[in-house]
Amino acid sequence: MAAFTFDHIHLRSPDPEATAAFYERVFGATLKHGPQRIDINLGGQLLFVSPITEDKTGDAPSAPYRGLEHIGLAVKDIDAVVAEMKAKGVTFTMEPTTIRPGVRIAFLRGPENISIELLERSAA
Repeated sequence: MAAFTFDHIHLRSPDPEATAAFYERVFGATLKHGPQRIDINLGGQLLFVSPITEDKTGDAPSAPYRGLEHIGLAVKDIDAVVAEMKAKGVTFTMEPTTIRPGVRIAFLRGPENISIELLERSAA
């Protein structure tokens, strides 16, 4: 079987600059502006943000839904991370919650209704 490695996630936005600025401001991501998109490096993962150019582009769905539902980011000290993000005006759809021993999660709403999970795993 062929070997696969993860390359990128591609996002569409009516305002790529604002979308990229969110990831830079909230997560400390680095940005690279190109002629047709903005590349975001978020913890070593590439997110490409392109403008919406088709009139028939559908609206972003609301979770939960079928298909790619959310982006998950690992953090340490989830409570401190959430407090820092709230100070930046980030909206959370789920406060930090222990879902099983050693695993705490929280969800926030990103641009274009993207659901982003923060996940803390403690050494058990």
